[in-house]
Amino acid sequence: MAGRKRKPNFLVVLIDDLRFDELGICGHPFMQTPHIDRIGHEGARFTAAFHTTPLCSPNRASILTGQYASRHGIIDNVARDAHSHRLPNYHVILQRLGYETAHVGKWHMGNSGGPRPGYDKWVSFPGHGSIVDPVLNIDGDERQHEGYITDLLNTHAVEFLRKERDKPFALFFAHKAVHPDAFQAADGTIDLSRGGYRPAPRHADLYKGEHFLRRPNALPAVEVVKDKPAWTEAFQLRANEASRKVLDGIQAGSDEEIRLRAAMMASVDEGMGDVFKALEDTGRLDDTLIIFLGDNGYFFGEHGLGPERRFAYEEGIRSPFLARYPAWFKPGTTIDALVLAIDIAPTIVDLAGGKAADFEHMQGLSLEPLAKGKRAGWRSAFMCEYFSENAMPWLIGMSYKAIRTRRHKYIHWTQKSLDGVECDELYDLKSDPYEMHNLIAKKSERETVDRLRRQLSKLVAHSVGL
Repeated sequence: MAGRKRKPNFLVVLIDDLRFDELGICGHPFMQTPHIDRIGHEGARFTAAFHTTPLCSPNRASILTGQYASRHGIIDNVARDAHSHRLPNYHVILQRLGYETAHVGKWHMGNSGGPRPGYDKWVSFPGHGSIVDPVLNIDGDERQHEGYITDLLNTHAVEFLRKERDKPFALFFAHKAVHPDAFQAADGTIDLSRGGYRPAPRHADLYKGEHFLRRPNALPAVEVVKDKPAWTEAFQLRANEASRKVLDGIQAGSDEEIRLRAAMMASVDEGMGDVFKALEDTGRLDDTLIIFLGDNGYFFGEHGLGPERRFAYEEGIRSPFLARYPAWFKPGTTIDALVLAIDIAPTIVDLAGGKAADFEHMQGLSLEPLAKGKRAGWRSAFMCEYFSENAMPWLIGMSYKAIRTRRHKYIHWTQKSLDGVECDELYDLKSDPYEMHNLIAKKSERETVDRLRRQLSKLVAHSVGL
């Protein structure tokens, strides 16, 4: 590549179930993540980053395609192996543009751990995988490996980054952390009581005795339904022995659950230190766009929810989002524009030199204008959506379409009607950032509701390509 400008490399690091506030740089009261924080300190932190479907499989597909779940069709966590081979994955485009590509870590769009199109190097595992001594599929060879899964994945990622090559590279690095071990039945149902959070042995006692200050909206279900009647039936269905077993199995919402998640992130952060060293040693660091985020949010008891991530409240849809690329971001940059996980694919293809045809299927936006300080024409609202799943029987009928603007959030429960009771929800995020006061029935808000419903209808039509 001598004599011509070198194309940038791409590294996307995805953490499973990571909340928007579960990093040192994002305000966690005791978690220490110096290597991860370095991305934001030397680059940019996006403080208003969101998921369009806050659930593992749909959002992973959204990241790879730049599409809403309504468009790409991975709408839940049910096994969709064949479908996941047909996704318009941006790595396929990168291969055509001369990139060497790799996937290391969790796939979970379908339970097969085998290679998908678009990757020159493949390291993954079936389903959710196992934290200790996992089965890994390495370029089609699937067998059990000894060790702690985060450390094993770190090793494979660093090995790929250190490889000598004459092409630019793109690595999608998807950790299992901080998802607990879980047994998944053939019908897709999950039994978390047969697993749990498991830090690396060296971190087993890390952060012992620490306390995570709860947000003001961490309320019991009986209080939540006063303002959120759509939840009445769901909370009743959850109050059974099977649900209690799952909740107790991972110590849901407790300080110990939060501590164990933080301890699991310690090995992720160590691996990020190894990643930085590999990029520095090979002279590729400043030529690499690094993006770090979670695949959905998570609730620590907010709105009576946990262990949960599926819903349109801020704790479910917000994401930590860090980016480092010196050509775009000065150290310590903070950007508060509304950015989405579906913006990653068009950003990367744009930087790689993609043509107009490469973007035809994408619904996200390239982040380049924001990197250059241009806010004119940027989105002022977005849609998030969820489709109820048979694998979660207490949530049957909880499908929604929601719109979030800079100030408001309107949630339309598409399958809810309680004897004439208004089940939809409206929040003024300026005066009520914790979404504790549902304004949907206020006569003074009718104009706002009507406007948001019209905007949402347009976003729904756009999401499916109408």
